[in-house]
Parts: sequence; C-alpha cells; structure tokens
Amino acid sequence: MIRRLDSDDTEQADLHGGSSPWFAAAPHPPRPLLADNLTCDALIVGAGITGALAAERLTRQGLDVVIVDREHPGRGSTAASTSMLLWEIDRPLVELAECYGFERAARAYRASLEAVTGLTSLVRDLNLPGDIRTRHSLYLAAGSSAAALLDEHRLRRRAGLPGDFLDHGRLLESYGIARAGAIVSPGAADADPLQLARGLLHLAISRGARLFDAEAAAFDPAGKSVTVGFEDGREIAAKAVVLATGYVMPDIVRSSVQAVSSSWAIATAPQPQNIWKDGALIWENAENYLYARTTPGGRIIIGGEDSSEIIAPDARDRLIPEKSLRLALRLAALWPIAETEIDHRWAGTFDTTSDGLPLIGPVPGANGVYAAYGYGGNGITFSYLAAQLIGGLIAGGTSPLLDDFALDRDGGMAGH
Repeated sequence: MIRRLDSDDTEQADLHGGSSPWFAAAPHPPRPLLADNLTCDALIVGAGITGALAAERLTRQGLDVVIVDREHPGRGSTAASTSMLLWEIDRPLVELAECYGFERAARAYRASLEAVTGLTSLVRDLNLPGDIRTRHSLYLAAGSSAAALLDEHRLRRRAGLPGDFLDHGRLLESYGIARAGAIVSPGAADADPLQLARGLLHLAISRGARLFDAEAAAFDPAGKSVTVGFEDGREIAAKAVVLATGYVMPDIVRSSVQAVSSSWAIATAPQPQNIWKDGALIWENAENYLYARTTPGGRIIIGGEDSSEIIAPDARDRLIPEKSLRLALRLAALWPIAETEIDHRWAGTFDTTSDGLPLIGPVPGANGVYAAYGYGGNGITFSYLAAQLIGGLIAGGTSPLLDDFALDRDGGMAGH
C-alpha cells in the first residue's frame, strides 16, 4: 500500500531564525537532482547531522547507501544546534528511575555516556573536521538548595556514572560560580555541528554513498524492499529506509511522548581571556534550563528561554531581540566577568520527549523503515546512538535500548 511519507511543508528557514556561528562551515557536498529510479541497500532521508552519522555507519558496514535531502544538507536544525554533546539526559536519573525503574534508567544514561565517547573517538580516528573537544559538564543547582543534586549524584554513583558533587564553597573556589552546588562530570564534548555533518557526508560519499536533491513523498513497504516515491515521480527501492528528518516529523512517525518547543541562543564576540575553568559545558537543574558553552575561538554561547507555546516561525523569530537581551543579562549574572557584546543571535525549533529519551528504531506498521530522532538537549549524542542501533538492527542484531527508545512507548512522565 502506498502511503504518504511526509506531508509537512516546513522549510529549513522555518526551523531557525537569525544566524549561528556555524554558517561559515565547509562547502556543501555535490547534490545533483534525482534523475533516475534507483535501488540500494539503505536510503537515508535527511542529510543533517543525524543522516550524516547514519551514512557513516552504514557505509562502514559495506552497504550501498543513498542519501536524499530536499534542501541544503545541515542548514536546517543542525545549523541551529549549540552542539553541546552532553551524556546527561534532560530528565535526571532520579526522575527516570522513578518512571522506568533503576536498571532501565541507568542503562539509558550509560548508553548516552558511551555514545559521546564513541562519537569523539570516531571523529578523531577518522580525522574529521568539526573542532570536537572533550569537556567536563557542570550541572548547576537552579535554586537555593542543592539537595536534589546531591540525591542525583548518589544515584549516579550507584549506576557507575562518573562525577563529583561540589557544594557552594567548592563550586565557588573551583569555578568562580555562585550557586548552591553542582555536579561536575567528565565525558562530555562540544563541536561545530555543521562542519562535522559535512565531514561525515564527504566521508560517506568517498565510500560510495550517493547524495541527491530530492523530496520524499510516499512509501510502500509491502514488498521485500521499501519503495519510496518522490515529488518528481522518481522512485527508490531500498531494503531499509532511515528517517533522519530532524524536527520535521513525517506523518508515518507517530509518538505520544513528543512535543515541539522553541529555544533562543546568543554567541558573544571572542573573549578567550574571560572563559570559565576548562570551558566546561554548563546547564541547570531546571525543566527549562539555561545552557552555556565556549568555542575554540573564545566565544561564549548561552541559550535557553525555551517555550512550548511560541513555536510558529514568525512569532519565534520576532522574539530574537528580546530573548537575546535576556540571555545577555543571564550570562552577566552567571559569569560577571563576561563581555556581553553579541555577535550572533538565533532561535530554533526543536522537539522534546516527555521522558527525555530519543525516538529510535523500527517505525510501527512500516516494515523496513527506521526512525532516527535524537531530540532534546542530547540531540547529537542520541543521533550517534541512533546510527549505531539502526546499523546493528539492519545487520541482524538487537538491543534492549530499542525497547527503551521505542516510538510507541507511553513515556510515563506525566507526573513530572
């Protein structure tokens, strides 16, 4: 049966407004129009960071891979990412354990930690561009008490996760930040997401992958392969289809745990003399948390002010000036020695899940179609994990994580 693959008319310009520091990245890889019907082992729909990671993994497995994107690769949600490669999940381990039990929650956290380690190793082993740097993460108390963070730290230690608890005095002494407390953990990283995505695409193409300018419109999973129809009438028959369409959710992917939000961010002028200790990745113990990182050139990037109500592109982008001023003030409060001159300001649409976990695995009712959706503050970390899990599935393997990240899970976080 032929079914619509994507009736969403969202364009890349709708996914972000303003301009992040990443737009000056490497040139686009060649992307000719799809001129003929094709067959392949794996078709990847979407050529942003998620699709690029999937392409690297599947070409490494020796598969014949085709990648399609209806717009310039990486210029959608990838370009709006702050590219903080955290392994800590948006939902604290304490909350996730209350919902799913300790073992399942700890498994998700450990998988996320291993994903950041795997991604940084991959980039370095293959000498890929992207300015990837290992970092510590600094998880700050958002209120007057650090009791919740201390509980979180204790449960993380039980799960075998790395990190140290810093009370107010130790935090102030070590980092010069005046908060009630924090957890400082190794194993995070940061990067330039657009350079990284394009480097991965170029690598996949050098291994034989084919990249085309084409818009997927419908699919038919009824046969031995999945037939995907395109707007121009062409077709591609693939043994497996990987949906890596970022924050443009195709109609065939249905999930009760997913929701759309907007976030805003600024990047200061370069000020390497004013960077906090080790350029740690900073985020808060709060639902709509503030987050901050640095760049190799000494910029400070700070983001937040998230909203699940203001998601229309025009309304979101109209708030860029106001949100930028608020973020500059929050930067001054967090790190008073920072210069708050703004070089870049932008907004982006992103998706979250109620439990903070990604949507990865088979699409229910569509045999041979797989979803690779990172979402939340761990988007790139989860994208790497999606590439590994889906690559394993296509090769005949499995993982208990696929149940944890299933598209049709109920989420169970309504009370949090």
